[in-house]
Amino acid sequence: MSDDCIFCSIVDGDIPSYTVYEDDEVMAFLDANPLARGHTLVIPKAHHERVNDLPADRSTALFDAVHDLTGRVEAAADAAATTIAVNNGTAAGQEVPHVHVHIVPRSEADGGRPIHALIEDRPDVDDDELDDVAAAIRGD
Repeated sequence: MSDDCIFCSIVDGDIPSYTVYEDDEVMAFLDANPLARGHTLVIPKAHHERVNDLPADRSTALFDAVHDLTGRVEAAADAAATTIAVNNGTAAGQEVPHVHVHIVPRSEADGGRPIHALIEDRPDVDDDELDDVAAAIRGD
């Protein structure tokens, strides 16, 4: 746990939340500043700042909970769909340095945009660069 992390304080019970799910490793609660009715945050109880800091077993537990909660959030919010998102690091917009997955109920009328609308200045990537990046990700 981190003493100065708001999510750790929620896990510890020092800050109240509208908890919708909890097990030994994961907790989910309604976002205090929701983008939509039913906007839910799913977090590992242990403090890890980024997804790539999570041990594999905790990552599995986190995303199993996301999988289980998604349909329940959609049903509770009477939503046609959800956007599931992780801001992984401050450059990506992460405001709380504790891994958290957003489950945001969506409708066609909500004015929201798809993930491809996040970046205005998109790169022009040719096939050679795609090959190079793919090889780097694979570890070739």
